[in-house]
Amino acid sequence: MTNIRSIDMMVLDDIFEMGGGYVLNFSDRTFAQFFAEEVNVDIDDPIYARNGGSKGKRLRCFFQTVDKPTVVRTLRALWEYREALRQRTGQPDKIQNAHGRLLEVINRIQGRSDDAAATIRTAFDRPKLAKIKSELVTLSSLAPQARGYAFEEFLKNLFDANGLAAQEPFRLKGEQIDGSFQFGNETYLVEAKWHGHPMGVAELHTFHGKIEQKAAWTRGLFVSNSGFTEDGLVAFGRGKRVICMDGYDLYEMLDREIPLNHVLERKLRRAAETGSPFIRVRDLFPH
Repeated sequence: MTNIRSIDMMVLDDIFEMGGGYVLNFSDRTFAQFFAEEVNVDIDDPIYARNGGSKGKRLRCFFQTVDKPTVVRTLRALWEYREALRQRTGQPDKIQNAHGRLLEVINRIQGRSDDAAATIRTAFDRPKLAKIKSELVTLSSLAPQARGYAFEEFLKNLFDANGLAAQEPFRLKGEQIDGSFQFGNETYLVEAKWHGHPMGVAELHTFHGKIEQKAAWTRGLFVSNSGFTEDGLVAFGRGKRVICMDGYDLYEMLDREIPLNHVLERKLRRAAETGSPFIRVRDLFPH
């Protein structure tokens, strides 16, 4: 059984419109279908109607009855449904910082510390986001060598703002690594490139070679402001331990206030499903 704080339940009430017995735009039929398909749960079971039979009351009872992993899985599925619905109708989000508030609730449900929750809040600090986005835009005006170092510093600030425990660039026996960060239970090495041309297969293979020389759980994030050639991505192949981002990914993520954590989760999931190391943010988060 999950003991959700009353203040967190109020947040969930707001985000998923659970007041007045409603939940988002679900009918009783589609509500039951959603839970059967997404959570493998019969939400019509009388055990979830102990406090009333409305959708909102059943959902609250469900959250307080099942275990923590099931609550978190359900919240993420509901968020995906909510965002797909909102984007389909073209409606602006009525709840300020809705995703950040949801991540805070999930953090507490999973038993993470207040410090961890604070890093999520920091990532949604609008003045800080505006400053980071401004730094990205001004990089193009720097001289090439200064721009390379500034790009690495920009990425470190971005990772830190999202609570990813970023490390400075380091060198191992003549091998330059542009930094690293923690995501989930794995360590990611970073390759940061700001060139006038897209990266090809040679650069991708070189970075992947560095990854293969490290521990088996090491992964890689290749960030190329100028993107990657289509031929290079095809030649690089599928099923590698590297995911990729380009400059448009960075700008759109910051402009649309999509958390980096969420972007990485989507890229990793799509890489697992397709084997492709590079799926654009605009394709992962369609308007």
